[in-house]
This record gives sequence, C-alpha cells and structure tokens, in this order.
Amino acid sequence: MDNQSLLAGLKSIISEEQINTDPDELYDASADRYKKYAKAKKALDVPLPTAIVYPKSTEEVRKILVFCNENRINVIPRSGKTATEGGLENWKELTVVIDAKYLDKILRIDTYNMEATVQAGVPLQMLEDEARKLGCTTGHSPQSKPIAKLGGLVATRSIGQFSTLYGGIEDMVVGLECVFPDGHVARIKNVPRRSAGPDIRHIAIGNEGTLCYITEVTVKLFRYFPENNRFYGYLIKDLDTGIEILREVIVNGYRPSFARVYSEDDARQHFYHFHKGKCVLIFMAEGNRHIVQATCAGIEEAVEKYKDGIIEQVDSQLISDWYDHLNWTQKDIDDEIQGMIENDRHDGFTTEISANWETIPKIYHNVINRIRNEFPRADDLTLLGAHSSHSYINGTNLYFVYNYNINCAPEDELIIYHHPLHSIIVEETLKLGGSMCHHHGIGKYRTEWTKEEHGSAYYMLEKLKEAFDPNGIMNFGTLYPQEEGMKYIR
Repeated sequence: MDNQSLLAGLKSIISEEQINTDPDELYDASADRYKKYAKAKKALDVPLPTAIVYPKSTEEVRKILVFCNENRINVIPRSGKTATEGGLENWKELTVVIDAKYLDKILRIDTYNMEATVQAGVPLQMLEDEARKLGCTTGHSPQSKPIAKLGGLVATRSIGQFSTLYGGIEDMVVGLECVFPDGHVARIKNVPRRSAGPDIRHIAIGNEGTLCYITEVTVKLFRYFPENNRFYGYLIKDLDTGIEILREVIVNGYRPSFARVYSEDDARQHFYHFHKGKCVLIFMAEGNRHIVQATCAGIEEAVEKYKDGIIEQVDSQLISDWYDHLNWTQKDIDDEIQGMIENDRHDGFTTEISANWETIPKIYHNVINRIRNEFPRADDLTLLGAHSSHSYINGTNLYFVYNYNINCAPEDELIIYHHPLHSIIVEETLKLGGSMCHHHGIGKYRTEWTKEEHGSAYYMLEKLKEAFDPNGIMNFGTLYPQEEGMKYIR
C-alpha cells in the first residue's frame, strides 16, 4: 500500500476534515519530547507519518484499527503529546497517528461513588477543575497536568507529584474501555475490587499504545481539603540523610502528599533562593485535618530522630510558593525549546528509576561517580544531580537530572550526550536489582534493556504482544525491542 491508497482508505472511514496531512504537523508528530533539541533544529532523522487522524467515537477508532490491521499499517496512539521517552516517535514509512483530540467529553462525575468517567482526550486539568468545583480532586498531578490527557496518562502508567498519598495512575483507574487491532472493543467494568482472575486492567494500563487504544477511563475521586495543607522544608547535610528521613516517615505509616529530597545540584535549580549549596528535604501534609495533624507529627518525629543531619529548617512559606508553581504549561515548553535553540544547550533531561531503601543510595553514588569519571563530555555538564519524589513502604525512586551544553551537530546530540548518560544510570540500576523506569515508561529509548528489566518474566510481556497484536501494527519499536529501530538509537 502506498500513501495515496492509505489516505483513500482512511477517507472511506472518516471525513476528510478528520485527516491531517499538513507537513508541519506531520513533522511535529514524528517524534516526542525525547528528541526536542533535534526537532527544534529541524534535524530529525525519522520518517514522517502518513497522516494524523482524529476519530470522534469508539466505533471510528475500531474501524481505523481494523483497516490498519488488515493492511499492516503502523499505528501510533496519541493524546496529550507529553511523552518523554520516544514512545510517540515514528520508525515506519507508512504510519497513522490516531489522536484523541475529539474524544474530549467528561461523561460523568459521581461524587457519591467517588468516580469520574471521561473519554481519552479529556485534559487532566479540565477534569481536575470540574472535580474541585464539587469539593473533590483526582489526586493525579504530573508536571504536565495542564496539557496531559487521560488516555495517554493511563497508557504510559504515569504518576503524579502527590503519589505518596494518592498512588500512581494504576491505583486510580477503576475501569476503562479499549480497542484492540482486530476491532474488539473491551470494557472493564467499574468496581472497587474483584477476585475474578488476573487484574485485566493492567493489560491496558501502561501498554504504551503497543496492545490497544484506550478510548475511555474511569478514575477515583478524593475529597479535597486545600485549607489543611501544611508544608515543611529543611536544609540537610546529604542525600543519604534525606532518604533515611523519608524512610522513617513512610515505614511508620504516614503518607504525606509529597515527600522529597534533592541533591545539592538538583536543589540549586529548584530552590535557588534558599538552598545555600545544601541538599533540600521537603514535605507536604494534605487531607482531612485529623490526618494532617497525625502526618505532621510523624514528619516532626522523623526529623527529630535524624536531627544531626539537619542543618536548618526552612520557612514553610518558601515551600508553599514552590508548590504553587509546580506545573509547566505549553508556553513553558515553547520557551524551553526556544532557549535550547538560541543557546545550544539541553536542560531537563531525566532518567527515573526505583529500588528498595537499602539499594537507592548505592545506585545514586555509583551513578554520580561513574558519570564524573567516565563520561567523556563531563566538561559540558551544567548540572548533574537527583531527587527522590515518590516513596513506598519498601523503597523509593530516584529522578536523575542532567543538563549540558551541546557542542555537536543537533542530530548527534543524543548519541554523544544523552545515551551515554542514560546508559550509565540504567546499567547501575539493573546491576543492583532496581527498575530502570519508574514512571516515564520504556518508550523506544529503553527497549534495548527491556528483556534485562523483566528477566524470565519477559515471556509474559512477549505473549501479550503475540496475543493482542499478532501483526505488529501497534506502535512499532515502543516497549518491545526491535532491531530495525536500533539505527535511530545509536
């Protein structure tokens, strides 16, 4: 099938107005934020998709998928476009991007049963705003909240900044509707819990568009008590002390909505007005006033226990001000990219991992030492640090951050800078039994380690692909390693 035949087939399913072949839009759709510098410099080296289509119903999604499956056309599911790991990047000459732009309805907000049902293209911020009018919150607040959409958040197994209290998206999803390449529409009903075999929600949650297209989601709601928010901030002697304090709070059963510790370098970019060259530890207690009181007591007890590692307490208003400016908008993204173009630098690259409490400090020190001693472009680094921002009873995450000046051609930036840094972090994490990806997903740029990440359990992941996408049309190169795509990675 050629481009014209593909477009003709799409026009037999949906209206011409729902098919986008604008060259600039196709260029934008050919890669996500992973290649933002090369993309901004007009140096992308991947094929443009043939078209972006905007279905208006589950039935139209079904028809498009059946057509693509029958004709072996690659499909990239898309909603909010905030992916960071190459999951939206195109590696095939014939590709249809299915965008959830018109699947944009809030179907129901039920404050008695504490659920909200929305179509995949509903922006999270829109749902949150409507829920707050009714005294509720979704509890989900990734940094991309103003522009991220529910379908993409569920498909990438996302997490929000308040996850220590509310959980990740997998803890929030009650039920969903999704469409498979053969046209089967599956609806998972909304119940609090059931013991009816494996939890089939998780076939769709985190599938990164490789198994199905999510069209509708039902998520939990929580009561919202912003008047009870309490903030804590401390300058501390090192990251290890901060992790010990986080652990003390969490294993004693307290659940602050955020509980974070930043290394010195990472603190510099977030708390430049007060960090004084030290590591920063912050907490927020949120919820019913009785829960907040207990959580505050738990935080204070933990800090007292490790007081030898505390340098000074920070004015809580400074932490509150930081909290009020957590999320970035489309303008922030545009400004960031413009700065990269003008200054030939990359700011904000991250690799997020997770491990148990004992292992996390070892991974941090091993990574930092290896980068400082082995990375050949170390002189170009303008920031190298990490923070822990999502904690659990048995461990926490680390969010490595590295910024650098770019002294190479735009198309070589990832190979010369990001991939070597990324590789060190992944290698050191896997070596000690941690997970190489905590919440951004595998995308296309961690697939070379997918089998090592899962070990013998990769068998289960592989069988899902064979069962639900036997023709391999769903988001080629994402999540599942493909040798054909390695030329775009190295």
